[in-house]
Amino acid sequence: MAKKKDIKELPYSELIVRRNEMKKKYLDLRLQMVIGHVDNPMQKRIMRREIAALNTLIRQKEIAGQDK
Repeated sequence: MAKKKDIKELPYSELIVRRNEMKKKYLDLRLQMVIGHVDNPMQKRIMRREIAALNTLIRQKEIAGQDK
């Protein structure tokens, strides 16, 4: 994922797109973990935190009225 500084400057629509992409990747990773083909098990935690950070930024922009 890009640096926090870069992500904070993204427009609302781009944040939504990135969050949706991350959620899809996270679901794929969960499936791979069930099957047992994961190189880095910590990747799941990292992805969850990245999704949470995106959700936080999205919510901040919604509150600020920039969600149009």
